[in-house]
Amino acid sequence: METAEIVKVAVSAAPYSIDKPYDYLVPPELLETAVPGVRVTVPFGKGNRTSEGIVLARTQGEKEPKLKPLLSVLDREPVLDGDGIALALWLRQRYFCTLFEAVKTILPAGLWYQIREVWHLAEGMDRYTADGMAAGIRRAIPVLDALFAAGGTAELSDLEAACGPGTGAVLRALQKAGVTVCETAAKRKTGDKQRRMVELAVSAEEAASLTEKRSSPQRREAVRLLAAEGRMSAAEVCYYTGVSMAVLRGLEKAGIVAFSEEEALRLPDFSQVEPSGPVVLNAEQEAAFQSILALTKSGRPEAVLLQGVTGSGKTQVYLRLVQEILDQGRRAMVLVPEIVLTPQMMRRFAACFGDQVALLHSALRMTERYDQWKRIRRGEVRVVLGTRSAIFAPLKNVGLIVLDEEQESSYQSENPPRYHTRDVAKYLCARDRATLVLGSATPAVETAWNAEQGIYHKALLRRRYNQQALPQVLVADLKEEIRAGNPGMVGRILRRELAENLERGEQSILLLNRRGSSRYLLCGECGHVPECPRCSVALTYHSANGRLMCHYCGHSEKASDACPICGGIMKHVGTGTQKVEEELRELFPGTEVLRMDADTADGRHEQLLDRFEKERIPILLGTQMVAKGLDFPNVTLVGVLAADLSLYVDNYRSAERTFSLLTQVVGRAGRGGSAGRAVIQTYTPENDVIQCAARQDYRGFYENEIRLRRLRRFPPFADLFTFTVSGAEEGAVLRAAAAVREELRRLFRLPELAAGAPEVLGPAPAPVMKLNNRYRYRCLLVGKNDKPTREAVSWLLKWFAGDRANRGMNLFVDCNSME
Repeated sequence: METAEIVKVAVSAAPYSIDKPYDYLVPPELLETAVPGVRVTVPFGKGNRTSEGIVLARTQGEKEPKLKPLLSVLDREPVLDGDGIALALWLRQRYFCTLFEAVKTILPAGLWYQIREVWHLAEGMDRYTADGMAAGIRRAIPVLDALFAAGGTAELSDLEAACGPGTGAVLRALQKAGVTVCETAAKRKTGDKQRRMVELAVSAEEAASLTEKRSSPQRREAVRLLAAEGRMSAAEVCYYTGVSMAVLRGLEKAGIVAFSEEEALRLPDFSQVEPSGPVVLNAEQEAAFQSILALTKSGRPEAVLLQGVTGSGKTQVYLRLVQEILDQGRRAMVLVPEIVLTPQMMRRFAACFGDQVALLHSALRMTERYDQWKRIRRGEVRVVLGTRSAIFAPLKNVGLIVLDEEQESSYQSENPPRYHTRDVAKYLCARDRATLVLGSATPAVETAWNAEQGIYHKALLRRRYNQQALPQVLVADLKEEIRAGNPGMVGRILRRELAENLERGEQSILLLNRRGSSRYLLCGECGHVPECPRCSVALTYHSANGRLMCHYCGHSEKASDACPICGGIMKHVGTGTQKVEEELRELFPGTEVLRMDADTADGRHEQLLDRFEKERIPILLGTQMVAKGLDFPNVTLVGVLAADLSLYVDNYRSAERTFSLLTQVVGRAGRGGSAGRAVIQTYTPENDVIQCAARQDYRGFYENEIRLRRLRRFPPFADLFTFTVSGAEEGAVLRAAAAVREELRRLFRLPELAAGAPEVLGPAPAPVMKLNNRYRYRCLLVGKNDKPTREAVSWLLKWFAGDRANRGMNLFVDCNSME
């Protein structure tokens, strides 16, 4: 029996239904470099298409004839060690993703390669010979036309763009016939995160004359905008004119415009931050610090809830804990839920720990993230600060992980693997015998329950650090505003408080969790509402560009004052941040208003917040990004314009989210020397959630909510698995979702799975049923997230993929989704 070196490889091309470590033969020339943790290229499938993979293990075994050899090794040294491979295997088992998806989540984007297939005509091949040899191969002629037009060499992506899907199969048939030859090349994806800019390539007059005839109005509008404004980002041109990138590329081909790249984000230089003195804690903070410090010295994995009112100084406790962990010779991670919070937090940590801190989040340039990853991996960094993805930093000997504002939904990934950062942090703490600190003024109900049951330890901060009282909260009834004939979003009480703040030179923060100008347009005659052609939602009106936009898929169209159905007058219904900004400028002429939402803050969070603090801009208006973690001493007033927006949505977490959002944003006021005030505007002032938030009464809210959850079997009393089926044809999707329901019911009647009284519900439409031309229906499994249940769910996913009736449809599973 002949033996050989065999590696087990996680292959990128393997879907979940056939995902497993695949065996490959190590050829003699790769014996030294093909070690666990390196990326490789391998032949995969019947057509032996080149695919990227990562080596998970290497052993000696029998040299079987069917074993395929590795094609190449892409790394000089392993990019994933044994701990990283173990984490990838855990993610796959826990979150129903492929091994390669798990690996790709762990490693930074800058490390990944793009496999390029380049197709050539065989040497000496002319058109006459090629046509003769390709006889009998379907669709060979258009593919050969494209290949000859490209000079005999073209990338697969270009050929697919010219000839449509299925081009790869035609090319492989031509390769078998000896007409074409394929080469593969791996290209690294490292590079700056850049913004695509566009400008006129000719004079404005020439551009106008070139687009005057036989050009669409959109093309002419884009040219007029560029002539007036000069160089702009391509995204801005699309936003203000409604043109697509395809239209701009068409203008480029015509020689009318030219594209260029510009760096999208300028990172702050934290080396200029002044070193801070020792962190001083008050008596309550010291008690919390000492109790958590004792846990870090226990030598066991521990979890503790640090619950403190807004402004109680949780960050100072984090700083002292990190200092102690470093003194123990260990390392620490501190995570925040939003990119907008990282600059303030980074300054504080850089002032204490200098260049021992590395910052990781998705708004950094790809090369910046890659460089930080290398520093962490080499052991040059002792503290990692960042958002959700920073949990996968290759930090060794971790002693402390902090999740600040641990209740936030942004800690859960929307893409496979759909992990929750808290669960990954628990895994890492168990592995390294570290302590997990979950910090919040309004912890998730599940976290508070675990602390009540003694599963987590608990430390409390009941008073603000500056000894100031919590903000005085006024609840304003918007029904009274309607009766008084006030059609705007700024009620009389809030208007009075804003005027007082302006007189005193103090700053105010206003929250409205809806961007745009109006929620939608409505015809007063026939009731028509313009909807997105790709999604089942009404289009949102944006006054800045006079367009209707879909906030799900990005569709944009010009708004009209006349109804396209009956010609009636279109009315504006609902309010967004743009409209409130206009209202504030009318109410307070000459007062500067800074708006911060997804339309204005793309990559500019830090610049906007710096302006607000340094220029003392009187009013900051924004969506939920202004509600959390920000610390501005001169802010003494907070206004919530519509507290009901998140309260009555189709999600069992709506009450928890609303309470948290209101408590967090109210806590932005009075963090300096002056007392804080807050005004909550609502149509339902008697609602228990609103009343508890106004009193800052987490205990009262928690007791009401935990009672409801026990009755309904919601987390923490059961786990909710959401099975979402999506596809292009609604009837087929509904039938497939019904089949999933029936299979779930069959599975969970089995004795080994029926013990926890599981319940299967559905199918029902998703809250947004149609998204980007794909219909979505859901089934719900109420049960327990244990190993037998996960194995049954994994089997169901593979069963669904193997059923030919489900071709073109997808099924994915979330557990306790935050969506």
